[in-house]
Amino acid sequence: MSLEISSKGKAALECLEGLDLEILLKAVPRRAAHQCAPTSDWRTWVMLGGRGAGKTFAGAFWLHEQARLTERTFALVGPALHDVREVMIEGPSGIRALSTEKDMPSWEASRKRLRWPSGSVAYAFSAEDPDSLRGPQFHAAWADEFCAWREPERVLSNLRFGLRRGEDPRLVVTTTPRPIPALRRLLVETGVETTRGGTAANAANLSPGFLAHLRALYGGTRLEAQEIEGLVVEAEGALFQAEDLARARGSRPAHLDRIVVAVDPPVTAHGDACGIVVVGRSDGRAFVLADRSARGLTPMGWAKRAAETAVEFAADRVVAEANQGGEMVRTVLVQAGCETLVKLVHASRGKRARAEPVAALYEQGRVIHCASMPALEEELMALGAEETRRSPDRADALVWAVSDLLLTPTAEPRIRVL
Repeated sequence: MSLEISSKGKAALECLEGLDLEILLKAVPRRAAHQCAPTSDWRTWVMLGGRGAGKTFAGAFWLHEQARLTERTFALVGPALHDVREVMIEGPSGIRALSTEKDMPSWEASRKRLRWPSGSVAYAFSAEDPDSLRGPQFHAAWADEFCAWREPERVLSNLRFGLRRGEDPRLVVTTTPRPIPALRRLLVETGVETTRGGTAANAANLSPGFLAHLRALYGGTRLEAQEIEGLVVEAEGALFQAEDLARARGSRPAHLDRIVVAVDPPVTAHGDACGIVVVGRSDGRAFVLADRSARGLTPMGWAKRAAETAVEFAADRVVAEANQGGEMVRTVLVQAGCETLVKLVHASRGKRARAEPVAALYEQGRVIHCASMPALEEELMALGAEETRRSPDRADALVWAVSDLLLTPTAEPRIRVL
C-alpha cells in the first residue's frame, strides 16, 4: 500500500522535523505550513495573517524551539506589556501553552522575563516605550502585532540595534497587516522573508462557524481582505479597492483567444523585483493566470524565467517595458531562448495615469484573477498611494498585460466601400 502526501502535507512535515515526540504530538494537530519559518537564509521573518490565522502560535513556537535547546537571550515585544504577558507568554497559543513539563519556562514578574530550564531568558518589552530597548542585547527577538505599535519604525530600529549577540541574530515579526508605511518598507528590506496565511488556513483550530459568520458579515469588503485574508489593503489615494479585487476572483475559461506574458524588468539585480504576469483574454474580459515575478535575478535570469513562462502558458506575445533598457530588453530575452514574439512598450505617462484605465476595468468586473496572488493584490492596492516608496513591479506588469489585451487598439484590415 502506497501513501501519497500533498505538497502542503510535505511542507507541514518538514517544519516539524527535529522535534521530540512530546512536542511533536502537541504541534501536529495545530501547525500549518504558513506557520513554519522559511528555509532560506533570512534575517527577518515577517508572518502576515488574518485574525485567527495562527500568528501568535507561529512566533511562540519558533522562539520556544530556540530557547529550550541552547542558552540564549531573547526579546519579546508587544503593543503593551499586558499583551506580552497575556498573549505572547500566557495565552492559549503562547509560549507556555506550547511547552512540555520538562522545558516549561517560569515567569519572573519582578524582572519581566521568562527563564527556561536550559538557561535561556526572554525579556518582555512594550512598544509604548521604545527607549527601553536601548542598551540590552539579544540573540533573537519576536515582535507581535507590529502594525498596532504607535511608533513602529522607532521601536524596530532600537530592537535591531540590540540584535548583536551570537553568529546569526534573527527577528520574527507576526502581525495582522494594515496599510501603514512602516510595514510596506519592512516587507521590501534586504534579508526579509514573508509568509502569509488567511484565517481559513487555520480554520481547524477555530470555533465552528467562526469563519463563515465573519464572511457573511464582511465578505467582499476591505475588512475581509485585511482582517480575514491577511492582505495589506489599499492606502490613501490608492486606485485599486479591496472590494473590487475580492469580486475579481474566478475560474479560467475553457478557451482564451489571446495570452500575453508582461515583463517589467528591474534596473539592477539587487533592487526591485522583475514583474512577470500572465494574462489571457476571452469575451472582452482579462483573466490573470499567474504571477511569476521574482527578486534578485540577473538580466539573463529574469529573461529565462519570462521565456519559460511564455512556453508554459503558450503565450502569443511577451510584452516588455523598455524604458530602462531599450532594444537591449528584446536582445536579452532572445538570448535567454525566448521564441515568443516580443513587443516592447514605453511608458510615456506616470504609473498612476497608466493604471487608472485598468482600475476602471476592475470596477466594471472585466478582470478576473484565476489563482491566489496576494503579493500582486497588495501591490495593486498600494499603487497610486503617496506613501509607496517601492517600485510596484508586479502591478506594473499586470497593467501592461491588461492594457495590451483590452485597451490597445488592434490593427484590423479595413474594407473601403466605393
